[in-house]
Amino acid sequence: MTNTAGGIGSSGRRGLMRVGLGGLLAIATVVLLSGSAEDKRVSIYSTIASYSLPVVERHKLDYVGLLEVLEPLGTVSAHVNGNRWRLRYNDTDAEFSAKKRGARARNTNFDLSANFILEGGRGLVPLADLSTLLSRILGGPVTYSPNARRLFVGNVAIHFTAQVNDSTPPKLTMNFSSPVNPAIATEPGKLRMTFRHDAVVGPSSPRLTFNSTVITSASFLESNGEAEVVITSTVPVLASFSNNGRTITVGPVAAAATAGQVSPPAVPAPAPLPALVTAPAPVAPASVATPPALSPPHYFAVVDASHGGDERGAALTEQMVEKDVTLAFARLLRQELDSRGLRTLLVRDADTALTLDQRAAMANAAAPVIYVCVHAASQGSGVRLYTGLTASGRENSGPFLDWDAAQYASQSLSDAAATSVAAALHGKQISVRTLTVPLRPLNNITTAAVAIEIAPPGGDIARLSSPAYQQPIAAAVAAGLADARDKLQEMRK
Repeated sequence: MTNTAGGIGSSGRRGLMRVGLGGLLAIATVVLLSGSAEDKRVSIYSTIASYSLPVVERHKLDYVGLLEVLEPLGTVSAHVNGNRWRLRYNDTDAEFSAKKRGARARNTNFDLSANFILEGGRGLVPLADLSTLLSRILGGPVTYSPNARRLFVGNVAIHFTAQVNDSTPPKLTMNFSSPVNPAIATEPGKLRMTFRHDAVVGPSSPRLTFNSTVITSASFLESNGEAEVVITSTVPVLASFSNNGRTITVGPVAAAATAGQVSPPAVPAPAPLPALVTAPAPVAPASVATPPALSPPHYFAVVDASHGGDERGAALTEQMVEKDVTLAFARLLRQELDSRGLRTLLVRDADTALTLDQRAAMANAAAPVIYVCVHAASQGSGVRLYTGLTASGRENSGPFLDWDAAQYASQSLSDAAATSVAAALHGKQISVRTLTVPLRPLNNITTAAVAIEIAPPGGDIARLSSPAYQQPIAAAVAAGLADARDKLQEMRK
């Protein structure tokens, strides 16, 4: 991969801008998946990236890591000099002092509402000051909703209208100003849309009532970095997507079944796996074929060491290149998975070059329970976990899925796998961040798919290729996948 300050990058994606966290222009959505439902989070929405970060409590106040806040938005670095913490974001400098409120940004002094905290080189700022800090550092307008812990950088808010039509049976049509991709769940009398990735804001009234005996109301709620629309009905309803994710239609089950792509009663079900192919196509297909039913997977995991051959990936040091680090880690991960009885296939087990489409086609042909892509970075520390982000495909035709949206129906599988792996890494005291981005080849995979990016411990890049450093990470990842095995196989049915 091409190394950036923010993390993983990709090239060659069709239909979307290039992905890069912290320097490359992107349309990326990032969401923290690890941790319990009670963990506090703050969500930040911008034109470059939207993401959630954990909130920590210090001295009975909420704090957040400032470097982590800025990392997805541009090139950022931080240095410690005694009790002073200096941060540079793009061309802007800021300085803070441990256990003091005084700070400086853009050559202007100001005070925080509480003391700045320095923990092991990590700079923590009071959450209450985050909007002011970002406005000073970014040099633009920032809006913050403290009760919901949702922060909007610039004009990124997604508005919507909701109206019940006079058809028989009646249907609720919701039009959004930008494409959305909510998680949808149903319960007796209610359908819930949870917007974890989208900057959806509510109407002037948080509760809309409709002159209908079938769909009676819709309520907008937001808390802990998420927004939710709860639709109340007197009969079971389902949701369908259209207009490239800008329109959601909610109607009775029988009516929704003919409206387009239908959301299932709970989380989206995994798409059928594709038929085996003898060789990947040299050019990315517009669609991928799927058989009518799932068959037992021959492999539990397909592990894909990124780059290879003439594609060296990031130059981690003068002697160390990414393609070598990823292959070494992929081999260790295969060994750890095999030792747990989880049969694993390597996409490449030598210094060979493969296109993103070839990698995806080979993974889909193997039909594993999960696909794992491996990357490496010279900046940051610990592990970054990525899952793909796709809108519902509009060009599905019979057994053929849209190639760039093949991951859509398996998103819940990928999220479950990432959550389990993150928990295992946390259990081994390995730093981990879990993010969601529109990333190839994850978006072309028809089963659970995650990308793992390993970074050096404490900035010691030389240790990145050390088996002593890679082995515990590989073991924790394998343990997390093993813990998720039963759940993933059950969700695939």
